[in-house]
Amino acid sequence: MGFIEDITKLSEQVRKRADQVVGEEATKMALIVPFLSALGYDVYDPSEVMPEYVADFAIKKAGQFEKVDYALAINNNIVMLVEAKARGQKAEAHDGQLSRYFNGLLTTKVAIVTNGVEYRFFTDLRDKNVMDKEPFFSFNILEYDVKDIDNLKFFHRDNFDVTAITNYAEEMVYVKGMTHLLGNLLRSPSEEFVRFLVAELGTVAPSYEIKGRMTGKVIDKFKPIVKKSIQGSLVELMTRSLSQEITQPVELEVEQEIEEEDKQQESQESTKIVTTAEEIEAFEKIKAITRTSKSYNFELQYKDTASYFGINLVGKTTWWFLRLYLSSQKKSFITRLSVDEVKSLASNFEVQEVTASVGDATSKVIISSVSDFDKLTSLILRCYEAEAAKHQTFTPDVIRMEKSA
Repeated sequence: MGFIEDITKLSEQVRKRADQVVGEEATKMALIVPFLSALGYDVYDPSEVMPEYVADFAIKKAGQFEKVDYALAINNNIVMLVEAKARGQKAEAHDGQLSRYFNGLLTTKVAIVTNGVEYRFFTDLRDKNVMDKEPFFSFNILEYDVKDIDNLKFFHRDNFDVTAITNYAEEMVYVKGMTHLLGNLLRSPSEEFVRFLVAELGTVAPSYEIKGRMTGKVIDKFKPIVKKSIQGSLVELMTRSLSQEITQPVELEVEQEIEEEDKQQESQESTKIVTTAEEIEAFEKIKAITRTSKSYNFELQYKDTASYFGINLVGKTTWWFLRLYLSSQKKSFITRLSVDEVKSLASNFEVQEVTASVGDATSKVIISSVSDFDKLTSLILRCYEAEAAKHQTFTPDVIRMEKSA
């Protein structure tokens, strides 16, 4: 079953049972826990979904330590916090407890406040490691659209990437603000906006240039003209299939943004993330396997994050071909190959579809230990060569030069 189907099924269940749910505990068990499960977290694994979590720095209030309702961990790093409200209450943080935990746990970049129906997602866009007062994304399990589902995929266990979430959070916040600003300007053009447009008229053709001082009288004259021009432009766009244009995704330099953000966060991440001996062992095994390739000779590097251990070709971290999850409780890795191809190359292993991918990760392989990589040489080599083929115009010498630079 795919991610969309999982959310659709959960939505139907919540619609049927919500009225029968009374109190915070019932909300957790009947509504919130199934939602966390739909996001790919093992709700039966207390090292991954930690209820009533108490941190080392927790303070006492009324004789009890402060706690959060759920802490979600990937590879033993807490990446999300959840504060639960009873169904029917507003999904709003109220006592500062959640923000204190968010601010104190450096690997945590997402906090959720929910009543089991509405989920409000917070991060730290305003000040680093300080939880924002306003959410950057809200998801209602009873009222959502395709875009909401696409946004929700970022928080799925298989996709969780701090840099990608931060970039997308900024985009969502500023697109919302810019849309509001443009809407106001189009409905009621400000004096500054009219002044700008009139001043730019001459760039269209010399005959349109307005000579002389830009007085208030000139601005008042052009206000109704600007309004009519805006209406005319919108009508023209509509006749050019505006609906088709706006459904095309804006081509942002996402990979470049992530690369730049990675460089900025590298020194900070090094103080938070501990690369384990097991991860280094896995990297060395995979590196040895890729060196047997007769077609490509790319060097490898790794990117250790709070949620995964990525392995990519030297050049860009977005040239990855494996992402490893090597927590002590469960181990797996994600590839960009199709499920069918992976199954044919890993016949003795459990292979799952990555149903909530926000990129092109499509399959997950469950392993028991790093030694399993010795049994998966054909698959690892294929993953490496498939990614290398995309960048074959970059010769090994060029890649080495980039690395030394």
